[in-house]
Amino acid sequence: MAATKAEKEAVAKELESMSGVEVKLLKIQQELFVPKDKKNEYGSYNYRSCEDIEKAVKPLLNKYNCTLQLQTELHEIAGRIFVKATSLLYDNDSGKGTKIYGFAEIGDEKRGNMSAEQRVGSAISYARKYSLAGLFLIDNEKDTDATNKHGQEEAKKPDTINETQIKAINAELERTGVSAKVILADVKKKSIEELTHEDYIHLMKRLKASSDKE
Repeated sequence: MAATKAEKEAVAKELESMSGVEVKLLKIQQELFVPKDKKNEYGSYNYRSCEDIEKAVKPLLNKYNCTLQLQTELHEIAGRIFVKATSLLYDNDSGKGTKIYGFAEIGDEKRGNMSAEQRVGSAISYARKYSLAGLFLIDNEKDTDATNKHGQEEAKKPDTINETQIKAINAELERTGVSAKVILADVKKKSIEELTHEDYIHLMKRLKASSDKE
C-alpha cells in the first residue's frame, strides 16, 4: 500500500530531526539493490558476494558524499578463531559515522581442502558480507550462507535499526523519562534492538513531541 501524503510528510519531518549520517544511511538503504546474480552449481542456489555489495554501493557513496571503511580483526573465543569485520559508513559532510559488525569463524584444516590462507580469506569475505548486509539492510534470506560452515552471523537482523538509532532512542527516553516498556508495548516489540525503521520513525515522532522529564 502506497504511503499517504500525511505519512510522507511525517517521515520527511522525522528525517529532519535525524543526524546527517542517519539520513544518508536511510537513503542508501532505500536505493541500494544488490541482486543474487551468482549461481552455485553444486548447491543449486543463487547468491551475492561481498564484492557485489561493494560495487553496487560505490555510486551511492559518491552521490551522498560518504565514505565506507571495512576493517577486520582476529578474535579467539573458547579456543576458536573468528574474524570480526566492521563496516563503517562515514558522512563527510557532518563528520559522523555509524557502524555494524559481522563475525565468521576460520575453519580448521579438517574442513574441506582449502589452505590456511584460503580459509582466512573466505572467513574475511563472509564476515564483511554479513556486516555490509546489516549496515545496508540487504535481505539475508537463506542461500549460500545457509549451507556453508565458515561462520555465524552476529550482525543485526537486516530489518532492524542500527547502533546510532538505538543510541538516539535511548537518549530520548532519558530526556523524557518515558519507560522503554511503554514504547515497546506500542509497537509490540520485546527490546529496542528489535525495532524496525518504521517503528523508529513512529516512536521518535512520539518522543520528540514529549516534554523533558522534571
